Amino acid sequence: MSAPTESRPTGTEPPRRRGFTFPSALTVLAIVTVAVWALAFLIPAGQYDRTPAGRPIQGTYHRVDSGRSLADRLDDLFLSPVNGLYGILDGKTELVGPDFAGELYGSAGVFLFVLAIGAFITVVFATGALDRGIGRLAHRLRTRGALLIAGIMVVFSVLGTVEGFAEETLGFYGLIVPLMLALGYDRMVAVGTIILGAGVGVLCSTVNPFATGVASSAADISLGDGIVLRFVMWVVLTAVTVAYVVRYARRVQRRPERSVTGFLPGDREHARDASGEVPELTGLHKAVLVTTALVFAFMIFSVVPWSSALTGKADARPYGFELGWSFPQLAALFVCAAVLVGVVARMGEQKLSATIVQGAADFISPALVIVLARGVTVIMNNSKITDTVLHSIEGVVQGTSSGLFAIIVFVVNLPLAFLIPSTSGHATLAMPILAPLADFAGVSRAVAVTAWQAASGWMNLWVPTTAVTIGGVALAKVGYDKYLRFVFPLLALLFVLICGFLAAGAAMT
Repeated sequence: MSAPTESRPTGTEPPRRRGFTFPSALTVLAIVTVAVWALAFLIPAGQYDRTPAGRPIQGTYHRVDSGRSLADRLDDLFLSPVNGLYGILDGKTELVGPDFAGELYGSAGVFLFVLAIGAFITVVFATGALDRGIGRLAHRLRTRGALLIAGIMVVFSVLGTVEGFAEETLGFYGLIVPLMLALGYDRMVAVGTIILGAGVGVLCSTVNPFATGVASSAADISLGDGIVLRFVMWVVLTAVTVAYVVRYARRVQRRPERSVTGFLPGDREHARDASGEVPELTGLHKAVLVTTALVFAFMIFSVVPWSSALTGKADARPYGFELGWSFPQLAALFVCAAVLVGVVARMGEQKLSATIVQGAADFISPALVIVLARGVTVIMNNSKITDTVLHSIEGVVQGTSSGLFAIIVFVVNLPLAFLIPSTSGHATLAMPILAPLADFAGVSRAVAVTAWQAASGWMNLWVPTTAVTIGGVALAKVGYDKYLRFVFPLLALLFVLICGFLAAGAAMT
């Protein structure tokens, strides 16, 4: 998820010189939009024949005339954000525009869903229940270091896999850093607990709406497709990551000289300073936590294709209790859930209304990223170059095994994840190409989604373009170079495990 934009400090301080700052996801996508629009003049138009369901048929690619004049192309560029939100796909011309009649091509459903879940999450945090709940967990386990580390990491990983918990972790350094120092660990243990705990959950997102949800929508599959593979990945990779951090923590506790970071003045005198009492969870806090857990559990239940998951057959007839919900229903669910949590927490009408509005406003950035990225695909569609790009990649992966194909999808998305650290923007941009490519390779689109999100999540564990990593090491007063030294062996291990899971998942489909 994207954190709210920080306000600039006011006052009379002289402007300071700043080095190069990597542009935001919105700026990157604006540049990509113009670049793709310009490239559309050079890339020949072409099309595949399609099935009744609209999926391209391998081997049927042929060149066509795009029929777009310069004025038409300028109109596409001008309207790309609008088309990205509510562009309509004309069934006859296969062009996208806001005034056509046909099927919705824009990402209005996902856009509203992001705003709705932003409102819900903001209301939950405004109650203070989640912060205090984690604080109570840390206090109860303060004398059992390894269990404390594992407990916090698992909680963060669960939040990461179901709702993309990432930037929210920045608020926990003030609690966890002194606690880890008090237990005889170093600052890197706190960094690993927070960044890697939440990060591995996002890497193995099961129903994370900002990763799996957006990618599944762009791939035209259900949010629950592929959830079994992602869940198994989450269990194994979370266990490996927890073990890695615990192993390092125990080594530092036994032999402090082996710390990667060393200790700042006063760190070693921290012992037991952080053992003060943490306020108890009130009845309202407990009710909010239970309500939040039930909402996410119901979301998972509503999107999972249970008949396919339990029988292993993609075309299994849905059970009577399956809801088969998609983004419109989920958006409504989280709006209602935000109101429910506010009522349970007795926030009052004025505060609840203001918090819901503020939550939606805070999440407008990732929502707009999705719109801009979808606008790029509209330009490609109207210029009829999407199939040409797909055809060129088809030639590269043709003849590869399904397992190798899944690994290739993972690898080729690594540099894209660096350039576009926004998971939602990356997904909306990449999946319209990757999903049909998976069809050609005989691999489930769900595996392509899993490969994509694994690449995004793996990169976001260490790249300096993410606020979670850079902000985290800064708050913990740990050098970024030392963090890389600490995390590199784990990254290599996770890379191998991800490739293994993807190859196995592709082979099974």
